[in-house]
Amino acid sequence: MLSLEEKLAIVASFPELQRKDVSLGRINFHYEDSVYDKKNVVYHLHPNGNGFVYAEFIKGYATDNKGLVNIRDFSAEELRSVIEKSIASLTGKASPKAAEPRSTEEVEEQWSDEEGHQLTVTFVEDLWYIYAGENLDCAFETYEEVEEYMNEEGFAKKL
Repeated sequence: MLSLEEKLAIVASFPELQRKDVSLGRINFHYEDSVYDKKNVVYHLHPNGNGFVYAEFIKGYATDNKGLVNIRDFSAEELRSVIEKSIASLTGKASPKAAEPRSTEEVEEQWSDEEGHQLTVTFVEDLWYIYAGENLDCAFETYEEVEEYMNEEGFAKKL
């Protein structure tokens, strides 16, 4: 387990986070540029090494009812990774590498399967929509989720 000092050094390496000391020696780190009301990235980092990172919009983490993942036993690499992903999720992007369009910009893609069925993927404001003709099939928050769904259903993007 990383010590408090080691965890603080990792968290402090993210200049976009602002430290907020709270009660009982615990420390929060906020991301003020969050597109959501939620600004805490690191929550209640405690002198005993316990703490949490906001991961509600990140796949692959078991979160509590507040969207937090316990980082007590995370390695340095795991901690850096979850913090990066948390910041990216609060910017409205799935990951630091996934630059999804924002605001009113629209994107439209055509996907098909081996049987010739066609689906249309569109991005409008904050959501990805999948249409079968004029009928809405489903909606997702991230393009990563769209790709996963389409692959599971046997669809490939037309180039």
